[in-house]
Amino acid sequence: MAAAGVPEVSVVFPVWNEEGNLETLYEQVREACQKAGASYEMLFVDNGSNDRSLEIIKRLRDTDPCVKFVSLSRNFGYQGGILAGLSYTRGEAVITMDADLQHPPSLIPEMIALWRQGYEVVYTIKRSAQLSGLKLQQMRLFYWLMSKLSGLKLSFGQSDFRLLDRKVADVIVAIPEYRKFLRGLVDWVGFRQVGLAYDVAPRRAGRSKFGYRELVSFAWDGILAFSIVPLRILFATGVIVASVSLAYVAFVVALGVMRLFGSKVDLPAGWVTLVASGMFLGSIQLIGIGLLGEYLGRLYDQTKGRPVFIVREAAGTERTTGESSTG
Repeated sequence: MAAAGVPEVSVVFPVWNEEGNLETLYEQVREACQKAGASYEMLFVDNGSNDRSLEIIKRLRDTDPCVKFVSLSRNFGYQGGILAGLSYTRGEAVITMDADLQHPPSLIPEMIALWRQGYEVVYTIKRSAQLSGLKLQQMRLFYWLMSKLSGLKLSFGQSDFRLLDRKVADVIVAIPEYRKFLRGLVDWVGFRQVGLAYDVAPRRAGRSKFGYRELVSFAWDGILAFSIVPLRILFATGVIVASVSLAYVAFVVALGVMRLFGSKVDLPAGWVTLVASGMFLGSIQLIGIGLLGEYLGRLYDQTKGRPVFIVREAAGTERTTGESSTG
């Protein structure tokens, strides 16, 4: 049970330009928490919105003290918004969900029930995804690659709609990693976990913030955050290329020796061979340099020690754990 004055459940919403969804979201989440019989707080993390989102959040707070907010100085990305929410909540359990109503609030009572049964992580899995055929296949490929490369048990349809016990949330926030890939970290930290399936609801208002570029960046961050297999693949490619090159050299030398002993075999055309070999080897080197640069760039970001988010203003919140910010 929650200590006196501490809500049993905190519900966190990263918000970026969701003015058309916030009031309905508030009503549905409040009803869901009341149905579960849980004391609660709702923490809206305004992630640099340029519409009326913050104004609406403040109006909701004026009418309900259970509504709290953190307004960031700019958009720090979706993961930054979630981490800000985890850092400023007080509940014994924390539920993170999107503010666009595609994560159904009706699932909250079941999530809380499983947590009360002793599960420390309740993650969700989409039964279906509203994606085009190409993007759907790319997402499936990403999760398959992530599982194979990292050893994590990630399945297609997992999202950032989840419940974390307080101790799990504190562990994740305290991990000194700059570019946190939360879906991977939640699996990596362990604890007792259980999954719930749900159907993605249609977006009620606004437009999706997760386009093709964001999808590729998200996938790339996940792979680099949890695996050095790309480097090993590059090393193996180098070994294969070197072996093929040596075999080709041996073949050309053998042809030359045969010509010395009177054979009339023709040697391969020199210029074509050199140009093709040079371009191929050069491309492998450039790929390798770029891949190494990605890993080194993440180390560079880590060593700078910049905060993952910066708070411009907040209301009703108390900082709970050690994520860097100026709030």
